Amino acid sequence: MKILIVKTSAIGDVIHSLPALTCLRKKFPEAHIDWLVEEEASEAVIGHRAVNTVLVSQRKKWIRLLKQGRLLEAGRGLLSFVRKLRTTEYDLLIDFQGLLKSGIFVFLARAKRKAGFDKGMEHAEGSWIFLNERILPINMDQHAIHRERLLLAALDISCQEVFFDFPINELHRQEAESLLKENGVDLERPMVAINPLTTWPTKHWYADRFAQVADQLCAMGQTIVFTGGPQDAVGVETIIAAMTGTAINLAGKTSLKSLAAIYQRAAMLITTDTGPMHLAAAVGTPVVALFGPTAPWRTGPFGIGHQVLRADLSCSPCFKKKCDLGQECMTRIEVAQVLTAAHAVLGR
Repeated sequence: MKILIVKTSAIGDVIHSLPALTCLRKKFPEAHIDWLVEEEASEAVIGHRAVNTVLVSQRKKWIRLLKQGRLLEAGRGLLSFVRKLRTTEYDLLIDFQGLLKSGIFVFLARAKRKAGFDKGMEHAEGSWIFLNERILPINMDQHAIHRERLLLAALDISCQEVFFDFPINELHRQEAESLLKENGVDLERPMVAINPLTTWPTKHWYADRFAQVADQLCAMGQTIVFTGGPQDAVGVETIIAAMTGTAINLAGKTSLKSLAAIYQRAAMLITTDTGPMHLAAAVGTPVVALFGPTAPWRTGPFGIGHQVLRADLSCSPCFKKKCDLGQECMTRIEVAQVLTAAHAVLGR
């Protein structure tokens, strides 16, 4: 039995598909299971004990090369990847992504059965046309993990438990420990991680409010570690500059796996709706999540012990990256609410 999972991005979405992977491995313990993923999210899959081969698409690199006029280089990269993809003929391909960018690879792959949701799924972009086994569309207003379990169930693959088994090991934990020590973190003290920024401006909270939350937690004896990507480092420095206490800026200094190990050490993560939120939940760290334009019942932190904060407004969720209404859904989340939620988590 040869199976190909197609879930290319983003980091949080790929993490949501890890339980489906573990279900497939449980159902087919002897199967050869491959995963097609984009480079940015590949660390969430590479090293997973349930995967045989990870096929890493460099789609963004190819697009960048095309924009630079380096057509030959982009073409060679894409062609080499497609040849590798077509080396194996799969018995079953499952498209968990449901987008045009994944659909193209579904079309190019060699598989007897190409399964995924049929026309009618929100944001599907016509990906269903590349399938030869189309599953009836379902209600989007349930968690992404449940939606993928329903897709598997339609393929007669039961999935009763949710088990991420995120692929980190002792080397990644040592890497995280060394990074924390190098940045002056006392590993004997309790630690709270904060991941404040995202790629959506409408998901952002306010630097001064994050600073107030961090100061209050500092006063409780917590070490505060801010995380994020390289593009977030300046924004994090703005928050730290607004604090009266001290905090550590690790934005841009971690790999995805070392970040997961840091979250494992933390008492909790306070975050906006972004990939690291799902990473923390996947490694068992409780999350205080701030939601505005998106729906936590669809893509919130999965599992027990999390605290989700959102303003109950008629315009939310709008799923928009630009707001003409003053971003009230985030404005209405107060510092006191976040601290109350944080105290509830720490109290447990």
